[in-house]
Formats: sequence, structure tokens, C-alpha cells
Amino acid sequence: MVRQLIKGNEAIVKAAILAGCRAFYGYPITPASEIAEAAALYMPQVGGVFIQAESEVAAINMVYGAAAAGVRAMTASSGPGISLMQEGISYLAGAELPSVVADIMRGGPGLGNIAPEQGDYHQVVKCGGHGNYRTLVVAPSSVQEMFDLTLLAFRLADDYRNPVVVLADGYIGQMMESVEFPNQVVRPPEKSWAVQGTAETRKNLVTSIFLDPDELEAHIQKLEAKYRRAEQREARAEHWRIEDAEIILVGYGIVGRILKAVVEQARAQGLAVGLLRPITLYPFPVAPLLRLSRQARFFFVVELSNGQLLDDVRLVLEGRTPVEFYARVGGNVPSAEEVLAILRQRAERYPVTRVPAEGVTCCG
Repeated sequence: MVRQLIKGNEAIVKAAILAGCRAFYGYPITPASEIAEAAALYMPQVGGVFIQAESEVAAINMVYGAAAAGVRAMTASSGPGISLMQEGISYLAGAELPSVVADIMRGGPGLGNIAPEQGDYHQVVKCGGHGNYRTLVVAPSSVQEMFDLTLLAFRLADDYRNPVVVLADGYIGQMMESVEFPNQVVRPPEKSWAVQGTAETRKNLVTSIFLDPDELEAHIQKLEAKYRRAEQREARAEHWRIEDAEIILVGYGIVGRILKAVVEQARAQGLAVGLLRPITLYPFPVAPLLRLSRQARFFFVVELSNGQLLDDVRLVLEGRTPVEFYARVGGNVPSAEEVLAILRQRAERYPVTRVPAEGVTCCG
């Protein structure tokens, strides 16, 4: 194993290369530009291809072409660029082409700003393109997870023949941390369905068009069955001090890190608080939320958007347990102390058991 101090955006590219990705097509945009920069540097060194496309629309369609040829391919962007890619992502899902898209979220709507936010949740998790499809979505909260979850994204993409999105806020993309790398390269699986310009693959057809309504309906039902399998097998979440928790915090990305500090500070003040951090946003970690609803007095969702994650938490709980909410938007990121002050106010609405103060504080 090798350790290296790198930026989150660069970790995505190094993970992609170790995952066997050999094609990157993209267009620079803050705060994701270092991904394209690193891909331009490293892809040619391993015999891969880097192309700075003329637009995000062109980039996602280049990914389609490479994926159709059986190559592990990816792109990366931020909010406005991801918006332009939505049609192509729908085509990738409809044609069942494995691929990886990294979205390093910035403030919106419109041009917004280049500060960290989580406002792309609905666009990515609910799918902003046309038609009936889903993308699998992983949400890193550290530079190590930017690496690890990108590796996972490529595996899931091939396992389910589907686009997978690595969804990170700009904070995680721009921060630098130590990352541990494995000492081996993943060998991508053979793809008998791909179109590779050979006599053996001449019979293969990669398409997302089904003009007959019954054929399209059957295709959509096939996709739905694949998504149900993913929901049963691939949902992931981190649990932090939940065994005796009566208040469950929920947040992902940089917010998940802040909430760990909130848990420790709250416990030091006598509140029985724990954290559920979704690692996959689709499939959503339904089962642990339902389990925790049997012990929690209330859930407290914190996010850098206007209640987009909140919608999914409420949908799962369906009135079983009260859900409180706090958000910062516009690129503002709350401190642990700020969140704790709001949490203590909300806790007054619900009778909770106090635990012995531990005298523990944590910087997260």
C-alpha cells in the first residue's frame, strides 16, 4: 500500500486509472477542473485517452461511444455542466452502458457561484434527464472515499451496466488529505455485448431506441428489475454512535463530517445523539433508517441545499418519527457549533433521555 497527500479531485482520477479506466472526456469547470487537469496528465501515461471536448454535451456523448466499445470511460463536471449532460446520461442508461460521471457540486441555481453546495441532489439522484431510468449515486465524505468510491463506481457500473455518479460537494473535491492506494490495478471484465469493430462483435447492437411501444415497455421493465436488485444489494451507510442514540442526525458529504463533531459535542453535553451518513444516495439506505426509527425520538437532517435530502428521509419514514431540518445554502457551510445550537433548540420540542456527559470534544 502507498500513501500520498492529494486533493479530492485528483484522487478520483487516480482511482479511475487503477480501476482500468482508459478514456476521459471532459470540459473544465470550477470546482471540478482539477479532475480534467489530472486526467490530461495521467491518462496518456498509462496508454489512455484524454480529450477536452468542445462542450459538456460533446463530452458525455464521447463517453457513450467509448463505453459502447467496451472501454471503461468517465467524465466530470459541476452543476451547470451536469445539466448539459442530462440527455446523454439518459441515453447511457437507456442503452445500458456502464460509465462514471463525477459531479463536484457548486452553488446554484443558474451560474450561482463556485462555493461548495449540495443542490444537485435532485438532478442527480432523481435523474434530470428524460424517461424512466436511474443512476446509481455514491457520496464521498473524505478524499480517501473519493478514491474508494470511484473504484466502487466503476465496479457497480459494470455489474449493473448503468451510469454511476460520484456526487461530492466542492469542499470534498478541493480539500487535501492522505490517501492509501492499493498496489494493484483492477482488470476490467470482458464485455461480450460491446461493439469493437471485429467480426465477433458485428452482431452486437447498442441502442436506446425502441420504436414499438411493447418493446420499449419490456425494456423499461428490464431496467426496473435491475434497479430493484441494486436497491436490495448496494445500499450503503455509515453509522456513528447510534447504539443508544435517541436523536439521529442525517447528512452526507462534508456535512457528514461536521455532524460527527456535533455528535461528540452533544454527547459531552448529555444528549444521546448518533449519526446516519448515507454513502449511496441511490440506492438510498432505507433499511437502517427504518431500524433507527424504532429508537429515535426524532431525526435531524442537515444539508447544503433546500431540503432535497430531506425529501427522501421523510419519504422513508412516512410519519413514523418526527423529522427536523437545518440547511445552509449559497456556498455557506455551517460549523459544528452552529449546528449544535440549532439541535439543542429542536431537542426542546421532544422529551429525550440525557446521557452522562463524557467531557469529549472532537474536531471532526
